[in-house]
Amino acid sequence: MKDHFQVVKDYLLELGYDITAEDPEEEIFIVNDEDEGIRNLVIDCEDPILILEQQLVEIASPSVAILTNLMQKNRDIVHGAFALDESGTRLLVRDTLQIENLDLNELEGSLNSFKLLIAEFSEELLKFAKGEAATV
Repeated sequence: MKDHFQVVKDYLLELGYDITAEDPEEEIFIVNDEDEGIRNLVIDCEDPILILEQQLVEIASPSVAILTNLMQKNRDIVHGAFALDESGTRLLVRDTLQIENLDLNELEGSLNSFKLLIAEFSEELLKFAKGEAATV
């Protein structure tokens, strides 16, 4: 049986990510690449999937306009999507991949998509944090 946790760890190190925390028992990593906007990205090896999730901003009171903007932007995201946590106030970016046949290129594509999204959409994310609707 493949050690998915170790495979993912090896990929992350090969891609140059800073693994700031790991829990082999829970098969979770916390990853950072501050220069690229990746901060406290949680990577969870939940066989049969790999879950990647990062909190972006807190939205005090999500309006219909903000939620509409986020849903419209989801259409443009290459890998993953915006999501809200259980409280409905924390905006996350999240992606899931099949872990059984995961390869370096797949993981890199998801991580690059997160970085691109954060870079291109940062001004709008700041507006959302202030409770303002942005134009997507």
